[in-house]
Amino acid sequence: MSKSFDVIVIGAGPGGYIAAIRAAQLGFSTACIDEWKNAQGGPAPGGTCTNVGCIPSKALLQSSEHFEHAGHAFADHGIGLKDLAIDVPKMLGRKDAVVRQNNDGILYLFKKNKVSFFHGRGSFVRGVDGGWEIAVGGESLTARQVIVATGSSPRALPGAPFDEETVLSNDGALRIPAVPKRLALIGSGVIGLEMGSVWRRLGAQVTVLEALPTFLGAVDPQIAKEAHKAFVKQGLKIELGVKVGEVKAGKKGVAIAYTDAQGGAQTLEADKLIVSIGRVPHTQGLNADAVGLKLDERGAIEVDAECRTNLPGVWAIGDVVRGPMLAHKAEEEGVAVAERIAGQHGHVDFNLVPWVIYTSPEIAWVGQTEPQLQAAGRAYKAGTFPFLANGRARALGDTIGLVKMLADAASDEILGVHIVGPMASELIAEAAVAMAFRASSEDLARICHAHPSLSEATKEAALAVDKRTLNF
Repeated sequence: MSKSFDVIVIGAGPGGYIAAIRAAQLGFSTACIDEWKNAQGGPAPGGTCTNVGCIPSKALLQSSEHFEHAGHAFADHGIGLKDLAIDVPKMLGRKDAVVRQNNDGILYLFKKNKVSFFHGRGSFVRGVDGGWEIAVGGESLTARQVIVATGSSPRALPGAPFDEETVLSNDGALRIPAVPKRLALIGSGVIGLEMGSVWRRLGAQVTVLEALPTFLGAVDPQIAKEAHKAFVKQGLKIELGVKVGEVKAGKKGVAIAYTDAQGGAQTLEADKLIVSIGRVPHTQGLNADAVGLKLDERGAIEVDAECRTNLPGVWAIGDVVRGPMLAHKAEEEGVAVAERIAGQHGHVDFNLVPWVIYTSPEIAWVGQTEPQLQAAGRAYKAGTFPFLANGRARALGDTIGLVKMLADAASDEILGVHIVGPMASELIAEAAVAMAFRASSEDLARICHAHPSLSEATKEAALAVDKRTLNF
């Protein structure tokens, strides 16, 4: 006999579990289905983000940054260390513990909010009177409303499938058992740069091969240039404009044939290869064909501006639909869809979704870049302020980077804020709030900021739009 709910959410990643909780808060009987397993075979909700993405990568970034500071920066603070060493298994164990804490936290939130959780793969069976039948682990569930939040999977390099031993996706990159002497990365996106940073700090020789002729093409060029300079100085070798050819992987390592930007034939040999060339929507196992759920040419579920699919009462959110593949974007869509089901007016503005790369220096931005504004023919003003002139950054010993603000030339409305430097991931929130309320650069410049703080750099960048910085 089927168990009946008002709302069923397929997938318990950031979009799915948040959608389920919000639906329950709004008074709907809600079920959430997820198939992730932990090492013991038990449930591990949280999706890619919690299990093999955002959370474990930040844990390793923190551990490796501590190691690098101990080896290179502590001496400047008068702290002496001898026989510094990294215990990789212990570092990975801490990372796994952080992941488990997040898994358990989601299960607790389900219980707190009276969300029924089902461990297994959810798939469509058929339409039923006024709703849909969903199968999971031999059980049959029905609901009037279904939210698909099945996320994405790493894109493999043609001819070089992931074995997670030598050719690694983000999953394998997070559990390399020992520091490789030579590490190669194909793709200089978020995952590639973050994982490259982790293992470079721990002693690996890291080479990044990027097909595009520009570094971080989605980032404002001034910010990307500053970041590139910092990464190269740290020891990352970054080759742009390459064309990767045959990849030969064996037990002792991997050989990557490629053509460099000048057309020369090259071979890169490494102990491990991380492939970071994007992600693809994960719709396998949904049984979409059986119910006529429409997918686009990329395999993503087609939705309208409000995340409705072509099927009545079926919605889709997060990485499995159009838009940026970001955990917080999925969360916002999850909340918005739950509220739309309740007859409310959930809203997500893609232009106000912040982006972050958690390298050192961190890179974060929200809104439009200079090239985007130029392409749109919009007149704008720009202001920048370097962390080198910020007192808190000097005290931290972390003065690389700058804050850049772009504002409309006539109205002074803030159109974009771009940061490379310490704690950029935290600083960008102020910019997102300001832009959500359509603040001007003068508005932000006239707000009192604590001294000394890194946030003063944002205030100074706002002052710089009007060419009146006070500390530079």
